[in-house]
Amino acid sequence: MTPFRSAALIAILLVLAACGSSAQPGAIRDPDPERRGPQGRLAQFVVQCDLSHAAFDDPLVLPWQPGKSHLHLFFGNNAVDSNPVYDDRLLNADTSCEQRRDTASYWAPALLDPTGSTIEPISMTAYYRPGQGVDYEQIVAYPEGLMLIGGNSSSQQPQPTDIVAWSCGTGAVREPAPLQCGENSTLRMIVTFPDCWDGVRLTGFGSSAHARYSSIETNGCPASHPVVLPQLMIGIDYPPVDPTDLSLSSGAVETAHADFWNVWDQTKLEGEVANCLNRGLVCGVSS
Repeated sequence: MTPFRSAALIAILLVLAACGSSAQPGAIRDPDPERRGPQGRLAQFVVQCDLSHAAFDDPLVLPWQPGKSHLHLFFGNNAVDSNPVYDDRLLNADTSCEQRRDTASYWAPALLDPTGSTIEPISMTAYYRPGQGVDYEQIVAYPEGLMLIGGNSSSQQPQPTDIVAWSCGTGAVREPAPLQCGENSTLRMIVTFPDCWDGVRLTGFGSSAHARYSSIETNGCPASHPVVLPQLMIGIDYPPVDPTDLSLSSGAVETAHADFWNVWDQTKLEGEVANCLNRGLVCGVSS
């Protein structure tokens, strides 16, 4: 091997090690190798999770009210229910994520077929990236226990596709409603979360008052919400079903939304932010 090729190989290995990439024998399959999200190949790390459980609970919108919510599908932390308390019950729980130290919780309304039956998801992929117009070196990890909502469960019209969208697998086309996908693809619901925090409140108690979306127009985060967080985008993959008359347990497909609760192993999360996002690196599936 020439000195040049040897040096290049060492550099590649160092980058993969720093990012927690899975480009090794027996590694987790990367669900989005081309990084086709709305922000392209910007710095990011990726986590893939299976369905954990389904419940009529929502610790963010209806805390301490078990069974009172519309049906949610939960990914990640196996212990999450209607109890909104951040404690050892959650921190020591198992996870359905392939990254075993991602014990965060992600949940969304169930997708329903025309008969009202739940369409079981195949998996969920979480992409952690810089938001629009932000300086990636300023991104900090979510504080412990932070809760976020992406999308609007009360919407009566299609939401902006940079917040809620549907696609066929990781394809670049984003539509405001479910679309017909080929048999070798999946139907994917995509929800993007706000990434600017007020630095004080850990929840908006059913709203996003404590969080805002970054934008080019505000040069990143607005002065009212100055703390720059990773921008989380999740994609929930379903079988390629007929999109006619699909609905969500929250109502029409226009009510698509999702929730996030930071119950990550905080040390691991801070390492991913520092090693991938703050360094402007594209990392593979976190493991």
